[in-house]
Amino acid sequence: MANVLILCDHRPKRSPSQRYRFEQYLPFLEENGFNFTFSYLLNEKDDQLFYSNGNFLSKVFILIKSVFIRLIDSFQFKKYDIIFIQREASFLGTSYFEKRAFKSGAYVIFDFDDSIWLADTSPGNKKWEWIKKPEKFYKNVAYAHCVIAGNAYLADKARSVNKNTIIIPTTINSDWHTPKKEHRDKKLITIGWSGSISTIKHFELLVSVLLKIQEKYKNQVKFKVIGNKFYKHPFLHVEAIEWKENTEVNELNSLDIGLMPLPNDEWANGKCGLKGLSYMACGIPTVMSAVGVNKDIIKNGVNGFLATTDEEWMSVLSNLIENPELRAEVGANGRETVVRDYCVKAYKNKYLEVFKNAKSSR
Repeated sequence: MANVLILCDHRPKRSPSQRYRFEQYLPFLEENGFNFTFSYLLNEKDDQLFYSNGNFLSKVFILIKSVFIRLIDSFQFKKYDIIFIQREASFLGTSYFEKRAFKSGAYVIFDFDDSIWLADTSPGNKKWEWIKKPEKFYKNVAYAHCVIAGNAYLADKARSVNKNTIIIPTTINSDWHTPKKEHRDKKLITIGWSGSISTIKHFELLVSVLLKIQEKYKNQVKFKVIGNKFYKHPFLHVEAIEWKENTEVNELNSLDIGLMPLPNDEWANGKCGLKGLSYMACGIPTVMSAVGVNKDIIKNGVNGFLATTDEEWMSVLSNLIENPELRAEVGANGRETVVRDYCVKAYKNKYLEVFKNAKSSR
């Protein structure tokens, strides 16, 4: 039995990045001789405070506490065969703990799924952006024996400092994310988006288009945001609900059309397409911005749609709203793509190989 310490920001089942990048592989890895211990920086109470507006003193306390958590961890590093770091070991702009892990004698695996060498702070923490120093990414990657990147763009960036970098895309559990068409409104076409507070800005890239859709189709359509229950818009009529693990799949299945708008910038090119893949796994016809890995996932007009301009978004959405047969066909093809190329079953043995190599190097 090999002992593995996981260093991450969030408690299990809270963060999409953690859930889809590695947590869903843990039962399979445990069956194959690996024992996992989580060390996360934010408990449920601290999580709410940390991503809220204000609460300066509480956030200072949380940051101080996070340092103590990692200091305690660092004295235990030598007890582990493998140390798995997801995105960063510390909120602060330092690679101190990554370096300690690397020099401990444990085999260090570093996993990431975003352009984390760039600054991208949640709305409630913009004033704290200076403390993160995202350029620490390059040191973090250097202090790893193996790096797992979510796509080729990210892998190329990591390989500039660590040649032992492999690609494992962000994947979906296709046995959990399944089509459930009975959850869809028979009278209204529901156009939806799923995401976090920090990414609602991407949804808002489409608001001008959605306002035109609202005006054109009036009571034939409705709009839904899953993840930020407080989201409101003065003119767009949006149903906003909280993300919950036990209702996620049913809520996704309430959508007739899934949206994944992104800006065409360096951060977006590092995205791994998770949002779109989660729609596709549920058989929901998906429209994505034509950036980054989205162009690899989507064969335009077959298993989903790519759009760049407002005119393209308007045309694609109108076509899907007016053609239920097209929605069904594209949704089914999207599901097939996920099952074939982007599901846990397709990559679990590659993940196991990484951990077996780590174990044998000890």
